[in-house]
Amino acid sequence: MRENRLRSLWKEGKAAVNGWLAIPSGFSAETMAHQGWDSLTIDLQHGVVDYQAMLGMLQAISTTATVPVVRVPWLEPGILMKTLDAGAYGVICPMVNTREDAQKLVAYTHYAPRGTRSFGPIRSLLYSGADYPQHANDTIVTFAMIETAAALDNLDDILSVEGLDAVYIGPSDLSLALGCKPAFDDVEAPVAQAIDHILARAKAHGIVAGIHNGAPKFALERIAKGFQFVTISSDARLMAAGAQQVMNEMRGGMPKPQADGTY
Repeated sequence: MRENRLRSLWKEGKAAVNGWLAIPSGFSAETMAHQGWDSLTIDLQHGVVDYQAMLGMLQAISTTATVPVVRVPWLEPGILMKTLDAGAYGVICPMVNTREDAQKLVAYTHYAPRGTRSFGPIRSLLYSGADYPQHANDTIVTFAMIETAAALDNLDDILSVEGLDAVYIGPSDLSLALGCKPAFDDVEAPVAQAIDHILARAKAHGIVAGIHNGAPKFALERIAKGFQFVTISSDARLMAAGAQQVMNEMRGGMPKPQADGTY
């Protein structure tokens, strides 16, 4: 079975640099995958990507060694199982607030006897190999998003669920939950404290901690703190930022129109 490079990096004590895909395009995903990201996450929760677009994007990512990850819309067994059947090597599940939520997430993403995932690996056999059914439980990576006050209150209960591989912090939702302005990087003090607390408790439980970032500077700082999965921006934001930079240079360098002396 094809290895999951996220697990390999984490075993070596390294951090994975993750890109974020919001544009529903196989070509866009393929272009991103060829830039050297350790993993790319297709976002089904927010934005405009649907399941069929996701499938083409997974196929495009497969042209590289980049690990395909999907953020599902919700803690719902059907979409989790169908996403894994399509070949995702990791799933990020939003709004995991209780131990029961985390137990369901683990169950839905693992075959029996460790879980309740239904058997039908269709495309994942093509991506991973014929022995996928024998190794999927130990290869797929399952992330629970910690982004609410309830999740903070139940943090140790969530982290103690056997089979949960990682947690992923959504700083914007976490900020809103704590009565602060949503932000990725320059978060307010209560949010910064909560992020540090989640990281510390994840380490104590032997769970990988991941977080969304807006800029490389903050992602590097968070790696230094101990985060092993950092997302920077998104394809849509990077495209807009690059285009804006080009246009700013063009507008700033173009000659100013000369007055013709007429009234």
